[in-house]
Amino acid sequence: MPSKLSTISEAVANHAMAVGKQIRAHRKTLGVSATTAAETAGMSRVTWYRLEKGVTSVTMGACLNALAVLGLELKITTPPVRERDSDNDADHLDTIPIRIAFADYPQLKQLAWQIHGVDVLSPREALSIYERSWRHLDLEALEPHERQLIDALRLVFSGDVRDV
Repeated sequence: MPSKLSTISEAVANHAMAVGKQIRAHRKTLGVSATTAAETAGMSRVTWYRLEKGVTSVTMGACLNALAVLGLELKITTPPVRERDSDNDADHLDTIPIRIAFADYPQLKQLAWQIHGVDVLSPREALSIYERSWRHLDLEALEPHERQLIDALRLVFSGDVRDV
């Protein structure tokens, strides 16, 4: 049984569903049955179905086999650079506070329950706590400004990040 990924962002899940829809649409355009496509790709009909539905636990190998069977190829593109809005610095992913106060980030405060006598952290310390305790983070309770902080920390310290 495949292992379950710890966290899948909504954007990644949406991409997987879009890829699955494109695979299904191309298969139908070719007039190939799902069973035939699955057998040709060396996978079960159920795996093919899950791939077309955008289930994120389908392996990369299965996806690439499906693309090859349909005569498609994977291309990686760089998203367009986001324009900076000088009126709204809060939306900049690469802008982070010099000191991060627990009072401003409730999830960080919960993850750092073992730290006493400290009200603020450096950005690198905050990222370290998010990184070590990511599996305990309540993604549904994550406020937008805290999500922006995590994204900014990931962007600034991208070479150092492992799990976040």
